[in-house]
Amino acid sequence: MGAQGQDRWARSGVRLRRVSQREGRWNWLFVPGGPGLGSESVLGLARAADVPGTVWLVDLPGDGSNRGMPEVPDHPYERWPDVLAEAAQALDEVVMVGHSTGGMFILSVPELEEQLVGMVLVSSAPHAGWRPSFARWAEAHPIRGLDTAARDYARNPNDETLRTLTLAAAPWNFTPEGLAAGRAALEDLAYCRDAVAWADVHFDDTYQARWKPHNRLPALIVSGAEDHVVDQRLWQDDDAFDQPRVLQRTIDGAGHFPWIENPQAVRKAFADLTDLLDGDTR
Repeated sequence: MGAQGQDRWARSGVRLRRVSQREGRWNWLFVPGGPGLGSESVLGLARAADVPGTVWLVDLPGDGSNRGMPEVPDHPYERWPDVLAEAAQALDEVVMVGHSTGGMFILSVPELEEQLVGMVLVSSAPHAGWRPSFARWAEAHPIRGLDTAARDYARNPNDETLRTLTLAAAPWNFTPEGLAAGRAALEDLAYCRDAVAWADVHFDDTYQARWKPHNRLPALIVSGAEDHVVDQRLWQDDDAFDQPRVLQRTIDGAGHFPWIENPQAVRKAFADLTDLLDGDTR
């Protein structure tokens, strides 16, 4: 794996950005959702988690600001999301954390089952069944001005119109109390329309988890009680996610980015997983 400052690239162009390091054996790899939002979108989650060990933000090749780098290949999306396996192989004692589509990417790479010592799925889902549910909810809860932003994006899809569209749709992602902070968190991200286009064609509608936690892998499922984007009831339909070593924590007063509204509860959820990981090393 190549390195430059705090940034490291896997052979396929996956970028790992080290953002904190403290005492602890684990390497925590935070994978953003979207796609197209970049790893900066989970920096607040990484800070709220406040975990022991080393924290890395993960950008797949061609996502976020991980574009135009010598380490990124000319056709960066050809091995999405399988390249996550390279990120896990690059470090020891890896706990992978995925937000929304990032969690779905994790569950789409079977090689990770034997590479990880722990896993966190934040506001994610086991299959694409969340999409029709969200479409129905969104239709029943229209947002003023969103149609204009959607038409502009459809007419001229680029990074800036994607930013405008995402900000216009922010009320679906946050509670009213968290909306201002949520918009501020979304404002300056490295939006990437090409990543969105890839997911539209190759992933979003057909996604199905290709592996599930075995009885030795500590896992944490975290969701906001007010998350209307990804239906968290889907986890209840699969016994693989209902076992003692899969912790499920619902964050009160929080939406699709639960660390925005209730970082303390998110920190407690990660602490519960850390206790489980600690138990495995004693």
